[in-house]
Amino acid sequence: MKVGTNSFLRGRPFSFILACLLATTLLLWLCEKNPFSTTLLSTPNQFSIPAIGFVEVSPNTSLSVTKANENIEEKDIQISILEDINEDKEKSVAGPVGSPPEISSEMQKSEVTGEEEKSDVGPVVSPPEFISEMQKTEGDVPSLSTKKVCNFAKGRWEKDNERPLYSGFDCKQWLSEMWACRLTQRTDFSYEKYRWQPENCETSKFERSSFLRRMQDKTIAFIGDSLGRQQFQSLMCMASGGLYSPEVENVGKQYGLVKARGAIRPDGWAYRFPKTNTTILYYWSASLSDLVPLDAKDRASDVAMHLDRPPAFLRKYLHRFHILVLNTGHHWNRGKLNANRWVMYVDGKPNADRKRAEIGNAKNFTVHSIARWVDSQLPSHPNLKAFFRTISPRHFSNGDWNTGGSCDNTSPLSGGSEVVNDGSKDPIVEDAVKGTNVKLLDITALSELRDEGHISRYSIRGTTGINDCLHWCLPGIPDAWNELLIAQI
Repeated sequence: MKVGTNSFLRGRPFSFILACLLATTLLLWLCEKNPFSTTLLSTPNQFSIPAIGFVEVSPNTSLSVTKANENIEEKDIQISILEDINEDKEKSVAGPVGSPPEISSEMQKSEVTGEEEKSDVGPVVSPPEFISEMQKTEGDVPSLSTKKVCNFAKGRWEKDNERPLYSGFDCKQWLSEMWACRLTQRTDFSYEKYRWQPENCETSKFERSSFLRRMQDKTIAFIGDSLGRQQFQSLMCMASGGLYSPEVENVGKQYGLVKARGAIRPDGWAYRFPKTNTTILYYWSASLSDLVPLDAKDRASDVAMHLDRPPAFLRKYLHRFHILVLNTGHHWNRGKLNANRWVMYVDGKPNADRKRAEIGNAKNFTVHSIARWVDSQLPSHPNLKAFFRTISPRHFSNGDWNTGGSCDNTSPLSGGSEVVNDGSKDPIVEDAVKGTNVKLLDITALSELRDEGHISRYSIRGTTGINDCLHWCLPGIPDAWNELLIAQI
């Protein structure tokens, strides 16, 4: 009896060990067959992949995943493909991989309800084919950081055999003979065959009918010195194609632009293209200040030059303008002021500030004054766009206009073809329009490269005289100024 009892007790440990072995075998078999059980594996057996761009995750988020057996279905391999798809994404953030449908469903429910997710399983990841398509779409969108900004003042001169935009022989209706170099003894006209290509700007070829349609029922006003008059004549030739246009109406009387008794010419011109009701005008105001004779009855009296007041013409007709282009510069010298008997006035009385009386300071004061005045008028003239053109450069060498200076070069772009520097070569005008809604029409640097385009020593009569290294042959450089103006309108 005792022997039998001892045998039974010795058999119990053996049965317990056998039961444990069977349970362990069953558990291992279940782990091998059930993918969900992989979440029970230890951390060293886990792996992570880079985060997908459109899924926001914590850098510390990870998911334990193990590989199934050799017979795993093909669709389950998509998880491992994600590493290749996202190799260009940020590698510093470890992101989640795909979850079984039942887990994903619970996670989406948690995100909608705002409940905190307590599971280690990460958010749902879209299938690789959707990710690939989305990345392709994102690649088609240009990066804002690489987008280049258009700069009309920077760029280069390019050869263009389709130039000029009009004929210097035929545009006699609008073009002054002294500026029509085709009518002089000059024989080289290669300066006509270039156009300005601004940096990072898409500019279309000028087409006069398209331009007039854009300017339908609008008035373009140039107010400034003789270089402003050149720009005005250039635009008239461009808009008419340089052809005789009897249908274009002289509407100068509507703006008081008539030749006074004893005057050589009127103070300006105004013409209207009737088909589109487009008016282009010019008013002579070399200093952009208000000039008032101290004695209107005496033509020899001094003239009050009000530095802080815009010209009366501008004040009177501003409401009729849609495009305004201002310029000044070359009349700001003591010789011009004395010859014209201009006396500086500020606040309605003679200027008593000696520092302001210096020519450079007086010009700076006036340019800033008119820029601020025009800017103050823009809110009450919502259809008006105002531009301040920078100074046109001179190219006198070996002297000035009255001391034998000349500009004999006829080779285009001998000093270079590109403008690469930022900032205007006319800092006074650039500073005056800064902080205002008056736009800068910056033509100084690009015109400095074209010294061969001046009138030089050539004239209609063919006689030698003073070299004109200030004004330009037309067609010529001022055509490019107008193209930049039109591009910015």
